[in-house]
Amino acid sequence: MGTTIEELLSRAGQYLPPEKVKAVEEAYQFAMKAHDGQMRRSGEPYLEHPVHVALTLAGLQLDTSSLMAALLHDVSEDAGVPLPDIAAKFGPEVAKLVDGVTKLGRLSRPAEGAASEAQAENLRKMLLAMAEDLRVVFIKLADRLHNMMTLDALPQERQRTIARETLEIYAPLAHRLGIWELKWQLEDLAFRHLEPKKYHHIARLLAGRREEREAFITDAIQALRREFDRASIKADISGRPKHIYSIEQKIEKYAAMGKDFDDIHDLAALRVLVNTVSECYTALGIVHGLWHPLPDQFNDFIANPKPNGYQSLHTTVLYEGHTPIEIQIRTHEMHRIAEFGVAAHWRYKADAKKDLHYEEKIGWLRQLIEWHRELSGAEEFLESVKTDIFIDQVFVYTPKGEIKDLPKGATPLDFAYRIHTDLGHRCVGAKVNGRLVPLSYQLKNGDIVEIMTSKAGRGPSRDWLNPVLGYVKTSHAREKIRAWFKKQERTENIERGRDLLDKAMRQLGINLAERDNLAKLFKYDSVDDFYAAVGYGGITPHQIAVRLAQQEEQPHVVALPTPTKPSTSAIRVRGVGDLLTHLAQCCHPVPGDRIIGYVTRTRGVSVHRADCYNIVHEDEKERLVAVEWGETTSLYPVKIQVVARDRVGLMRDITVIVAEEKINISTINLANNADHTVTFSLTLEAANLEQLSRILGKVEGVKGVISASRIGNGVAPKTAADGARGSPTMSR
Repeated sequence: MGTTIEELLSRAGQYLPPEKVKAVEEAYQFAMKAHDGQMRRSGEPYLEHPVHVALTLAGLQLDTSSLMAALLHDVSEDAGVPLPDIAAKFGPEVAKLVDGVTKLGRLSRPAEGAASEAQAENLRKMLLAMAEDLRVVFIKLADRLHNMMTLDALPQERQRTIARETLEIYAPLAHRLGIWELKWQLEDLAFRHLEPKKYHHIARLLAGRREEREAFITDAIQALRREFDRASIKADISGRPKHIYSIEQKIEKYAAMGKDFDDIHDLAALRVLVNTVSECYTALGIVHGLWHPLPDQFNDFIANPKPNGYQSLHTTVLYEGHTPIEIQIRTHEMHRIAEFGVAAHWRYKADAKKDLHYEEKIGWLRQLIEWHRELSGAEEFLESVKTDIFIDQVFVYTPKGEIKDLPKGATPLDFAYRIHTDLGHRCVGAKVNGRLVPLSYQLKNGDIVEIMTSKAGRGPSRDWLNPVLGYVKTSHAREKIRAWFKKQERTENIERGRDLLDKAMRQLGINLAERDNLAKLFKYDSVDDFYAAVGYGGITPHQIAVRLAQQEEQPHVVALPTPTKPSTSAIRVRGVGDLLTHLAQCCHPVPGDRIIGYVTRTRGVSVHRADCYNIVHEDEKERLVAVEWGETTSLYPVKIQVVARDRVGLMRDITVIVAEEKINISTINLANNADHTVTFSLTLEAANLEQLSRILGKVEGVKGVISASRIGNGVAPKTAADGARGSPTMSR
């Protein structure tokens, strides 16, 4: 323990005066007495934890009060020390920070089936604490980091829950606050517990190419340093290895493009630190003169800083004409902000001057607190944070030149609702950079957006709420649209909801008798309340498909990038274990469907949809067995039928939509109808019901398409040759 506290005091002494370091040591002595004899689950003395938390904050060069509160943050809750005693000994500021962290320590623990509600409520409390004093959340982030480092002491299921929350909430929060040093560590630790095989696989791949990569970086640094010396520019140049989670994201992106790990050349980047802003641009010119820059791979975050205050020039060049390498150029001060983010505001300064731009840097937080008052429930708030705050931003302009930041992927409709609710409601079209664009157009950095409106207040379209069609990205816009429809007559919403639900269920081949069960699945006691929610857009048909898929599937279902035959491990026979199973060809079940097994005489268990004609009319009910979806990594054949008005390019447009979803078409048949329409019958290889719902919605949006729905639900055609037992596809 002595070594750890010595390291803390040494690190604090690098930027704090001696009297402040002495105060930190006094807080340590107090915590040591309070936690005497207490042990963590990992078997370490309890004091190890607060010291490590304080050490992390000292690395961010936080102020004395933060370091003292980090050391004392558990003495009230776990050692029973009253807050007034802490205030009397260390002052009201430290006591207030300890109280804030203690309250965050009492965050709700997700109950069975209510994880999202608990997570949302936790996030509410955290963001409200941030509004009071951001240092509370810095301590909480450092606390979570050390907990992640010692997560192995907990049961595996609890490890996964904490890791998932870390990846979804804490790491993005560190990113939004600009604290890179905490962000990448939280991501890597969470990834290691959520996907251990992938994590260790990437680590081995990196280790295998380390020498080659280090030699490459050394050569590039030497070449760049020679050019800077000729231009008399003093610069610190270093290699910046990418962390494992970011490489995993790049691997997924490359896999979608048909590439593999060996195609990723920019596993490390160069970072160039200079003294002034003008030298940043001079250095950029030298880099581009030395190596050819790749088009569309340049970002000027100096002229357009990110919302978390990050500033830098980013460019990717071809080193020696063939190997891409990313180069970041910034000043030393910009680098300090990049590493510490908003935490730099509390860095100890002898003159005690405040950061004049601090309020501007956390403007997004003020906006979020305002939205939180408008949103109707905890889950809506969580959705708002995840979609509007915790993802990358784009910067666009109004016609008057005002800059607006929106989440990446935002559309002109999101822009309209960000300006004013009424502007969104009256939107009928949009121009971007002077050209008409569809309302689903994804805005890009630098776009100038002009919203076209109708004079009559006709209100929004219900299609805008369909996530498949991509009209709105932000939950802020969705909530405003839902609120408009919610004000409409309840009777109208119920009727509209029933029609939408019936259409969606028929489209997915779900028995209409399941409607009551769906209401219960979404926790509605009244079916009419459920219909009304569907009617005003509170629940979309796509959400219904997703919820059904979640009910039937295990938590982690990953589709392989190329079609495969379903594996027998994808289905389990309850109470028996692994048996030979195969999917019935009469109804083509996919994950998300309710299924049942039929014990055949020679081929093991045949798996059918629960509403399959052959199952419903089966005489030997004793041969039916309960089955469930297991952990699936397969694609499943499913037949769909598309009816459309015939036109040139129709087939191309439909197949392009399917290809964009990375879904394979194994068979396709075309029939011309007497009324100048055509009927396509396609067999797709889908991963689950959610993916099927998404593709059907997109196909229905193709010009000329009248309907797109699932077929092959096991209903046998009625012919004279048919026996009472239905179609002969039931294997015996």
